[in-house]
Amino acid sequence: MKLKELMKEKNVEAVLITNLLNVRYFTGFTGTTGTALVIGDKKFFITDFRYVSQGKEQVEKHGFELICENISTMKKIGELLREFNIKKLAIENQNVTLDQFKLFEENFPQVEYIYLDDSFTKIREIKSEEEIEIIKKSIKIAEKALELTLPKIKIGVKESEIAAELEYQMRKLGASKPSFDLIVASNERSALPHGVASDKEIEEGFLTIDYGCFYKGYASDITRTFYVGDNPTEKHLEIYNIVKEANERAIRAIKAGMSVHELDAVARDFIKEKGYGEYFGHGLGHGIGLQIHEYPGVSFKAENKVLKEGMIITIEPGIYLPGFGGVRIEDDVLVKKDSYEKLTSLKKSFEKIK
Repeated sequence: MKLKELMKEKNVEAVLITNLLNVRYFTGFTGTTGTALVIGDKKFFITDFRYVSQGKEQVEKHGFELICENISTMKKIGELLREFNIKKLAIENQNVTLDQFKLFEENFPQVEYIYLDDSFTKIREIKSEEEIEIIKKSIKIAEKALELTLPKIKIGVKESEIAAELEYQMRKLGASKPSFDLIVASNERSALPHGVASDKEIEEGFLTIDYGCFYKGYASDITRTFYVGDNPTEKHLEIYNIVKEANERAIRAIKAGMSVHELDAVARDFIKEKGYGEYFGHGLGHGIGLQIHEYPGVSFKAENKVLKEGMIITIEPGIYLPGFGGVRIEDDVLVKKDSYEKLTSLKKSFEKIK
């Protein structure tokens, strides 16, 4: 239905889907070689002999006819376009390389190309009930994995060891892989918003862990900040509680129809009010789904974007003080018509790890 509506909107007879994430979204195919072509009510999925059995199992239930083409996918697409006398073809211009486009022109010379721009990412930003349940499971796996990893955290243990343990636990619980390079940043490195785990030993001070996993293709994204040791200062407590309050205020404000700019301001204005505005430089959050960063971006830079029912977004304010340390607290939240559903459940109270 979504593809039919898009084709009508773009006034095209056919759509070529080449980006593997979008191929997966529309066909269910999880392999690494496959192209989808939709011509009116006809839906074709083209792959090679390696994926015939997998393709039959995954794409036919979505209404796609599987074609095994072992010579040239482009030539097969050209045959189909000529067979159905297609004059206008929508393509994923944001994902097509110059070399690929040259092949299109060589194999489909009769076709006028219509650019899809960000049409597919806009379709994917609204999650179905099935997608929501998968993301909830991805979050639960990630949360349980962190609970199992926390006892391993001690002063003197390397950040990379904690990242490895966390990844191991997520995979053991059913994740296919981490959703990005895990961030485990100790003491002054916690002031790095993207402080990917290093060989540095954990010291007394803040420890920020930003992580997530893919489960059945869908990402989770969570951040918690802990204090390792016995002697937090008043500043440690102060900035932690400011970030926690900013996080919770923003979550309580979420509802469909709200602009992302307005939502970002809920947290940002509170942090500014407390005197730390210059130390919160990134956007408040982003969508998650088949990618770790999807539409919408929840940012002060995106004034015209509004939240819609069915989006799943992160809320991740932070304060980062160079040479001291930083705090980020991140939750995953489902946007509802007049409210929200917080999907993450890990506690957020100031926690010391000894």
